[in-house]
Amino acid sequence: MTASLRVVDAAPRAGAAAPLIRLSGVALDLGDRRIINGLDLDLGRGEFVCVVGPSGCGKTTLLRLLSGLVQPSAGSILRDGRPIDGPAQDVAIVFQDYGRSLLPWRSVAGNVSLALEAARVPRAERASRIAPLLAQVGLGNHADKYPAELSGGMQQRLQIARCLAQRPAVLLMDEPFGALDAMTRQSLQDDLLALVRRHGTTVLFITHDLEEAIYLGDRVVALRANPGTGASSLAQDIAIGLPHPRDQLSTREHPEFLRLRRFLFDFIQEPRP
Repeated sequence: MTASLRVVDAAPRAGAAAPLIRLSGVALDLGDRRIINGLDLDLGRGEFVCVVGPSGCGKTTLLRLLSGLVQPSAGSILRDGRPIDGPAQDVAIVFQDYGRSLLPWRSVAGNVSLALEAARVPRAERASRIAPLLAQVGLGNHADKYPAELSGGMQQRLQIARCLAQRPAVLLMDEPFGALDAMTRQSLQDDLLALVRRHGTTVLFITHDLEEAIYLGDRVVALRANPGTGASSLAQDIAIGLPHPRDQLSTREHPEFLRLRRFLFDFIQEPRP
């Protein structure tokens, strides 16, 4: 079953392009508990990396480390060879709780404008940047509406548009589609793939949905729960060889998709110490 799976070698290869982000021996302790241990991981430029694993394995903690909101207890996290020591303007985070991430007193256009204001984009330039972004996420005809007037899927599209307004080099996404219905989730998956490939954005996408991880990812990284101070948190790093563009029907019926799903399902279901 696993013969077709290509596990990514974490060691750098001669002549290979330097990664955008490199984690080396990263550990994080919260109190007396080790959440992440001995994590070595590279993120390439323009790469879409999905992270899965059992509850409590440190998926959201990894996102916080990459955002600079939390510093590791050991090891290093480098971006372009420099330590990540705090939040950066070109790193955007999309949360699962889209409702609380939007300002209810601002219109759709006003919420996107918030990111431009933070970046000190002149007022005269904002409208010309907001309109194309809203069109890209399917909200071009809703600029004057308020978040309460939007469906859940539209609110999440708005949050993504606001993040893209930052023109991020890195997009960190914490289960952004988990609360949406299946049809809306699939539509947003396809829109997201098109958007990030158009902009060349590097994405780290956290999900509990194994099919979503395989469908979206260039790679799927599986984390190990309760690593302690022995085993590395990195349990699997699998290259996804499914062709692009991906399709909600044919991709999910592809034999390789089914093999990958079974492999990851068996990993998640393995007994834990």
